[in-house]
Amino acid sequence: MSRSIFHKLLILCMCSSLIGFLMMVMNIGFNCQNVEHQKTGLAKEINEKYKRQMNELEAKEKNINFISKRLDFLQTTLRRQYPYAVDYISQITDDDLPTIYAITPTYTRHVQKAELTRLSQTFLHIKNLHWIVVEDSENKTPLVAKFLERSGVVFTHLNTKTPQYYQLGENDPSWLKPRGVEQRNLAIDWLVKNVDANKEPGVIYFADDDNTYDLQIFHEMRNTQTVSVWPVGIVGGLKFERPLVNAEQKVYAWYTAWKPERPFAIDMAGFAINLLLVQQNSEARFDIKAPRGYIESSYLIKIVKMEDLEPKADLCTKVYVWHTRTEKPKWKQEDILIKQGNPSDPNIEV
Repeated sequence: MSRSIFHKLLILCMCSSLIGFLMMVMNIGFNCQNVEHQKTGLAKEINEKYKRQMNELEAKEKNINFISKRLDFLQTTLRRQYPYAVDYISQITDDDLPTIYAITPTYTRHVQKAELTRLSQTFLHIKNLHWIVVEDSENKTPLVAKFLERSGVVFTHLNTKTPQYYQLGENDPSWLKPRGVEQRNLAIDWLVKNVDANKEPGVIYFADDDNTYDLQIFHEMRNTQTVSVWPVGIVGGLKFERPLVNAEQKVYAWYTAWKPERPFAIDMAGFAINLLLVQQNSEARFDIKAPRGYIESSYLIKIVKMEDLEPKADLCTKVYVWHTRTEKPKWKQEDILIKQGNPSDPNIEV
Protein backbone atom coordinates (compact mmCIF):
# COMPACT_ATOMS: atom_id res chain seq x y z
CA MET A 1 0.00 0.00 0.00
CA SER A 2 2.74 2.40 0.93
CA ARG A 3 4.70 1.43 -2.20
CA SER A 4 1.71 2.28 -4.41
CA ILE A 5 1.34 5.67 -2.76
CA PHE A 6 5.04 6.32 -3.26
CA HIS A 7 4.80 5.55 -6.98
CA LYS A 8 1.83 7.88 -7.32
CA LEU A 9 3.65 10.68 -5.53
CA LEU A 10 6.70 10.12 -7.71
CA ILE A 11 4.61 10.30 -10.86
CA LEU A 12 2.87 13.43 -9.55
CA CYS A 13 6.22 15.12 -8.88
CA MET A 14 7.51 14.21 -12.29
CA CYS A 15 4.37 15.60 -13.92
CA SER A 16 4.66 18.81 -11.90
CA SER A 17 8.32 19.18 -12.92
CA LEU A 18 7.45 18.53 -16.54
CA ILE A 19 4.64 21.07 -16.43
CA GLY A 20 6.99 23.61 -14.79
CA PHE A 21 9.62 22.92 -17.39
CA LEU A 22 7.11 23.33 -20.22
CA MET A 23 5.87 26.60 -18.74
CA MET A 24 9.44 27.87 -18.43
CA VAL A 25 10.11 26.98 -22.06
CA MET A 26 6.90 28.72 -23.13
CA ASN A 27 7.82 31.82 -21.10
CA ILE A 28 11.29 31.92 -22.66
CA GLY A 29 9.74 31.63 -26.09
CA PHE A 30 7.33 34.47 -25.32
CA ASN A 31 10.16 36.67 -24.04
CA CYS A 32 12.22 35.90 -27.13
CA GLN A 33 9.26 36.85 -29.27
CA ASN A 34 8.96 40.17 -27.40
CA VAL A 35 12.68 40.83 -27.85
CA GLU A 36 12.35 40.06 -31.52
CA HIS A 37 9.45 42.48 -31.80
CA GLN A 38 11.49 45.15 -29.96
CA LYS A 39 14.43 44.52 -32.26
CA THR A 40 12.20 44.87 -35.31
CA GLY A 41 10.69 48.13 -33.97
CA LEU A 42 14.09 49.57 -33.07
CA ALA A 43 15.47 48.64 -36.46
CA LYS A 44 12.50 50.28 -38.13
CA GLU A 45 12.95 53.44 -36.04
CA ILE A 46 16.69 53.57 -36.82
CA ASN A 47 15.97 53.05 -40.52
CA GLU A 48 13.41 55.87 -40.58
CA LYS A 49 15.79 58.20 -38.71
CA TYR A 50 18.55 57.32 -41.18
CA LYS A 51 16.26 58.10 -44.11
CA ARG A 52 15.31 61.47 -42.56
CA GLN A 53 18.97 62.37 -42.03
CA MET A 54 19.83 61.35 -45.59
CA ASN A 55 16.99 63.50 -46.93
CA GLU A 56 18.24 66.44 -44.84
CA LEU A 57 21.79 65.91 -46.11
CA GLU A 58 20.54 65.80 -49.70
CA ALA A 59 18.64 69.06 -49.18
CA LYS A 60 21.74 70.69 -47.64
CA GLU A 61 23.90 69.43 -50.48
CA LYS A 62 21.50 70.90 -53.03
CA ASN A 63 21.56 74.19 -51.13
CA ILE A 64 25.38 74.16 -51.04
CA ASN A 65 25.52 73.44 -54.76
CA PHE A 66 23.11 76.31 -55.44
CA ILE A 67 25.18 78.72 -53.30
CA SER A 68 28.39 77.54 -54.96
CA LYS A 69 26.95 78.14 -58.44
CA ARG A 70 25.68 81.55 -57.32
CA LEU A 71 29.12 82.49 -55.98
CA ASP A 72 30.74 81.37 -59.22
CA PHE A 73 28.28 83.54 -61.15
CA LEU A 74 28.94 86.56 -58.91
CA GLN A 75 32.69 86.10 -59.16
CA THR A 76 32.46 85.89 -62.96
CA THR A 77 30.38 89.07 -62.99
CA LEU A 78 32.84 90.85 -60.70
CA ARG A 79 35.76 89.69 -62.80
CA ARG A 80 34.20 91.32 -65.86
CA GLN A 81 33.53 94.58 -64.03
CA TYR A 82 36.71 94.69 -61.93
CA PRO A 83 39.27 92.49 -63.72
CA TYR A 84 42.05 93.14 -61.21
CA ALA A 85 40.23 93.35 -57.92
CA VAL A 86 38.87 89.78 -57.66
CA ASP A 87 42.27 88.11 -58.01
CA TYR A 88 43.83 90.73 -55.76
CA ILE A 89 41.35 90.18 -52.94
CA SER A 90 41.51 86.38 -53.18
CA GLN A 91 45.29 86.28 -52.89
CA ILE A 92 45.91 88.77 -50.07
CA THR A 93 44.72 88.67 -46.47
CA ASP A 94 43.34 91.75 -44.77
CA ASP A 95 46.45 92.09 -42.64
CA ASP A 96 48.65 92.34 -45.75
CA LEU A 97 46.69 95.19 -47.33
CA PRO A 98 48.14 98.70 -46.92
CA THR A 99 45.66 100.91 -45.08
CA ILE A 100 43.87 103.57 -47.08
CA TYR A 101 43.60 106.79 -45.05
CA ALA A 102 40.66 108.65 -46.56
CA ILE A 103 40.74 112.31 -45.51
CA THR A 104 37.42 114.13 -45.68
CA PRO A 105 37.02 117.83 -44.83
CA THR A 106 33.40 118.66 -43.96
CA TYR A 107 31.37 121.62 -42.77
CA THR A 108 27.91 122.23 -41.36
CA ARG A 109 25.17 122.55 -43.99
CA HIS A 110 21.74 121.07 -44.67
CA VAL A 111 23.05 118.26 -46.89
CA GLN A 112 26.05 117.37 -44.69
CA LYS A 113 24.58 114.23 -43.13
CA ALA A 114 23.27 113.04 -46.51
CA GLU A 115 26.72 113.51 -48.08
CA LEU A 116 28.51 111.73 -45.24
CA THR A 117 25.97 108.89 -45.33
CA ARG A 118 26.58 108.23 -49.02
CA LEU A 119 30.34 108.31 -48.52
CA SER A 120 30.30 106.05 -45.46
CA GLN A 121 28.17 103.48 -47.31
CA THR A 122 30.90 103.33 -49.96
CA PHE A 123 33.68 103.02 -47.37
CA LEU A 124 31.95 100.06 -45.69
CA HIS A 125 32.86 98.01 -48.78
CA ILE A 126 36.57 98.83 -48.57
CA LYS A 127 38.93 96.64 -46.54
CA ASN A 128 41.51 98.28 -44.27
CA LEU A 129 40.21 101.80 -44.61
CA HIS A 130 40.66 104.48 -41.92
CA TRP A 131 38.41 107.51 -42.33
CA ILE A 132 39.81 110.83 -41.06
CA VAL A 133 36.95 113.31 -40.89
CA VAL A 134 37.95 116.93 -40.19
CA GLU A 135 35.24 119.45 -39.42
CA ASP A 136 35.58 123.10 -40.39
CA SER A 137 34.43 124.31 -36.97
CA GLU A 138 35.64 125.59 -33.61
CA ASN A 139 34.35 122.43 -31.94
CA LYS A 140 33.34 118.94 -33.00
CA THR A 141 29.61 118.96 -33.66
CA PRO A 142 27.25 116.38 -32.08
CA LEU A 143 25.76 115.55 -35.49
CA VAL A 144 29.09 114.42 -36.97
CA ALA A 145 30.25 112.77 -33.73
CA LYS A 146 27.09 110.65 -33.45
CA PHE A 147 27.13 109.89 -37.15
CA LEU A 148 30.69 108.55 -37.06
CA GLU A 149 30.01 106.43 -33.97
CA ARG A 150 27.27 104.54 -35.77
CA SER A 151 28.86 104.54 -39.25
CA GLY A 152 30.63 101.19 -38.88
CA VAL A 153 33.81 102.66 -40.37
CA VAL A 154 37.13 102.95 -38.50
CA PHE A 155 37.52 106.69 -38.03
CA THR A 156 39.39 109.60 -36.47
CA HIS A 157 37.38 112.76 -35.78
CA LEU A 158 39.24 116.09 -35.88
CA ASN A 159 38.30 119.75 -36.21
CA THR A 160 39.86 123.10 -37.10
CA LYS A 161 38.28 126.34 -38.24
CA THR A 162 39.17 127.97 -41.56
CA PRO A 163 40.42 131.54 -41.01
CA GLN A 164 37.65 134.13 -41.53
CA TYR A 165 39.32 135.71 -44.55
CA TYR A 166 39.26 132.42 -46.49
CA GLN A 167 35.67 131.49 -45.68
CA LEU A 168 33.18 131.53 -48.56
CA GLY A 169 30.19 133.85 -48.34
CA GLU A 170 26.62 132.57 -48.66
CA ASN A 171 26.39 133.41 -52.38
CA ASP A 172 30.07 133.03 -53.34
CA PRO A 173 30.92 130.53 -56.12
CA SER A 174 32.71 127.42 -54.83
CA TRP A 175 35.87 128.23 -56.79
CA LEU A 176 36.34 131.73 -55.36
CA LYS A 177 38.34 130.65 -52.31
CA PRO A 178 40.08 127.37 -51.43
CA ARG A 179 38.08 125.02 -49.21
CA GLY A 180 39.27 122.28 -46.89
CA VAL A 181 42.91 123.36 -46.93
CA GLU A 182 43.37 123.75 -43.17
CA GLN A 183 41.41 120.54 -42.59
CA ARG A 184 43.57 118.47 -44.96
CA ASN A 185 46.72 119.90 -43.39
CA LEU A 186 45.49 118.94 -39.90
CA ALA A 187 44.87 115.37 -41.10
CA ILE A 188 48.43 115.24 -42.48
CA ASP A 189 49.68 116.49 -39.08
CA TRP A 190 47.80 113.67 -37.37
CA LEU A 191 49.19 111.01 -39.71
CA VAL A 192 52.75 112.25 -39.32
CA LYS A 193 52.48 112.17 -35.52
CA ASN A 194 50.38 109.05 -34.95
CA VAL A 195 51.25 106.47 -37.64
CA ASP A 196 54.63 104.92 -38.47
CA ALA A 197 54.54 104.16 -42.19
CA ASN A 198 57.57 101.84 -41.84
CA LYS A 199 55.54 99.55 -39.58
CA GLU A 200 52.06 100.24 -40.93
CA PRO A 201 52.16 100.85 -44.71
CA GLY A 202 49.43 103.10 -45.99
CA VAL A 203 48.10 105.39 -48.70
CA ILE A 204 46.51 108.82 -48.27
CA TYR A 205 43.50 109.83 -50.35
CA PHE A 206 41.63 113.14 -50.14
CA ALA A 207 38.03 111.98 -50.41
CA ASP A 208 35.70 114.97 -50.37
CA ASP A 209 32.18 114.26 -49.16
CA ASP A 210 30.46 115.59 -52.29
CA ASN A 211 32.15 113.21 -54.75
CA THR A 212 31.00 109.83 -56.08
CA TYR A 213 33.40 106.87 -56.00
CA ASP A 214 33.57 103.55 -57.84
CA LEU A 215 34.97 100.84 -55.55
CA GLN A 216 37.58 100.11 -58.20
CA ILE A 217 39.39 103.37 -57.50
CA PHE A 218 40.36 102.13 -54.03
CA HIS A 219 41.88 98.98 -55.50
CA GLU A 220 43.76 101.11 -58.03
CA MET A 221 45.37 103.27 -55.33
CA ARG A 222 46.10 100.54 -52.74
CA ASN A 223 49.69 99.81 -53.80
CA THR A 224 50.78 103.35 -54.59
CA GLN A 225 54.57 103.65 -54.24
CA THR A 226 54.91 107.43 -54.74
CA VAL A 227 51.90 109.36 -56.06
CA SER A 228 49.31 107.61 -58.21
CA VAL A 229 47.02 109.56 -60.57
CA TRP A 230 43.86 108.96 -62.64
CA PRO A 231 41.02 110.81 -64.41
CA VAL A 232 38.18 112.61 -62.62
CA GLY A 233 34.76 112.96 -64.21
CA ILE A 234 32.46 116.00 -64.39
CA VAL A 235 35.06 118.60 -63.43
CA GLY A 236 36.61 121.81 -64.74
CA GLY A 237 33.80 122.47 -67.21
CA LEU A 238 34.68 119.21 -69.05
CA LYS A 239 33.27 115.69 -69.10
CA PHE A 240 36.55 114.68 -67.45
CA GLU A 241 40.09 115.84 -66.71
CA ARG A 242 43.00 113.42 -66.83
CA PRO A 243 46.77 113.01 -66.89
CA LEU A 244 48.17 112.37 -70.37
CA VAL A 245 50.38 109.28 -70.59
CA ASN A 246 53.05 108.56 -73.24
CA ALA A 247 54.23 105.30 -74.80
CA GLU A 248 56.64 104.76 -71.90
CA GLN A 249 53.63 104.87 -69.56
CA LYS A 250 54.77 108.14 -68.01
CA VAL A 251 52.65 111.22 -67.32
CA TYR A 252 53.86 114.08 -69.50
CA ALA A 253 50.96 116.60 -69.50
CA TRP A 254 47.37 117.26 -68.44
CA TYR A 255 44.05 117.20 -70.27
CA THR A 256 42.25 120.19 -68.71
CA ALA A 257 40.69 123.45 -69.82
CA TRP A 258 41.93 125.53 -66.88
CA LYS A 259 45.61 126.45 -67.03
CA PRO A 260 47.11 123.17 -68.27
CA GLU A 261 50.56 124.68 -67.59
CA ARG A 262 50.06 124.19 -63.85
CA PRO A 263 52.71 121.84 -62.37
CA PHE A 264 49.98 119.39 -61.37
CA ALA A 265 46.78 120.33 -63.18
CA ILE A 266 44.74 117.74 -61.34
CA ASP A 267 41.66 117.62 -59.11
CA MET A 268 41.97 116.73 -55.43
CA ALA A 269 40.08 113.48 -56.14
CA GLY A 270 42.56 112.47 -58.84
CA PHE A 271 45.56 111.28 -56.85
CA ALA A 272 46.73 109.26 -53.83
CA ILE A 273 50.03 109.44 -51.94
CA ASN A 274 52.11 106.76 -50.26
CA LEU A 275 52.12 107.50 -46.52
CA LEU A 276 55.89 106.96 -46.26
CA LEU A 277 56.46 109.69 -48.86
CA VAL A 278 54.30 112.04 -46.78
CA GLN A 279 56.28 111.27 -43.64
CA GLN A 280 59.59 111.64 -45.44
CA ASN A 281 58.43 115.15 -46.40
CA SER A 282 56.83 115.85 -43.03
CA GLU A 283 57.02 119.63 -43.36
CA ALA A 284 55.12 119.78 -46.66
CA ARG A 285 51.55 121.12 -46.53
CA PHE A 286 48.91 122.62 -48.81
CA ASP A 287 49.25 126.39 -49.17
CA ILE A 288 46.01 128.20 -48.41
CA LYS A 289 47.44 131.30 -50.16
CA ALA A 290 47.98 129.46 -53.45
CA PRO A 291 46.26 130.99 -56.52
CA ARG A 292 43.01 129.52 -57.79
CA GLY A 293 43.59 126.00 -59.15
CA TYR A 294 47.03 125.67 -57.61
CA ILE A 295 46.12 124.13 -54.23
CA GLU A 296 46.97 120.59 -55.36
CA SER A 297 50.21 121.76 -56.96
CA SER A 298 51.20 123.66 -53.81
CA TYR A 299 51.56 120.33 -52.02
CA LEU A 300 52.54 117.85 -54.73
CA ILE A 301 55.40 120.00 -56.04
CA LYS A 302 57.07 119.61 -52.63
CA ILE A 303 57.03 115.80 -52.58
CA VAL A 304 57.13 114.39 -56.14
CA LYS A 305 58.21 115.05 -59.73
CA MET A 306 55.95 114.48 -62.73
CA GLU A 307 58.12 111.65 -64.07
CA ASP A 308 57.61 109.74 -60.81
CA LEU A 309 53.81 109.75 -61.01
CA GLU A 310 52.09 106.36 -61.32
CA PRO A 311 49.24 106.38 -63.88
CA LYS A 312 46.35 104.14 -62.79
CA ALA A 313 42.89 103.36 -64.19
CA ASP A 314 44.17 101.64 -67.33
CA LEU A 315 46.80 104.32 -67.98
CA CYS A 316 44.36 107.10 -67.14
CA THR A 317 41.73 106.06 -69.69
CA LYS A 318 38.95 105.06 -67.27
CA VAL A 319 36.90 107.23 -64.91
CA TYR A 320 36.26 105.81 -61.42
CA VAL A 321 35.53 109.03 -59.50
CA TRP A 322 33.18 111.91 -60.28
CA HIS A 323 33.20 115.46 -58.94
CA THR A 324 29.46 115.50 -58.20
CA ARG A 325 27.67 117.97 -55.94
CA THR A 326 24.37 117.66 -54.12
CA GLU A 327 21.90 120.31 -55.19
CA LYS A 328 21.39 123.07 -52.64
CA PRO A 329 17.97 122.51 -51.00
CA LYS A 330 15.14 124.91 -51.74
CA TRP A 331 13.29 125.91 -48.57
CA LYS A 332 10.31 127.81 -50.01
CA GLN A 333 7.70 125.77 -48.12
CA GLU A 334 9.84 125.65 -44.98
CA ASP A 335 10.16 129.46 -45.05
CA ILE A 336 6.38 129.75 -45.25
CA LEU A 337 5.99 127.46 -42.22
CA ILE A 338 8.56 129.50 -40.29
CA LYS A 339 6.66 132.71 -41.02
CA GLN A 340 3.49 131.00 -39.81
CA GLY A 341 5.26 130.04 -36.61
CA ASN A 342 4.90 126.35 -37.34
CA PRO A 343 8.28 125.10 -38.68
CA SER A 344 9.23 121.46 -39.13
CA ASP A 345 10.07 119.66 -35.89
CA PRO A 346 13.58 120.87 -34.95
CA ASN A 347 14.16 117.69 -32.93
CA ILE A 348 14.25 115.56 -36.08
CA GLU A 349 17.80 115.43 -37.37
CA VAL A 350 18.20 115.64 -41.15
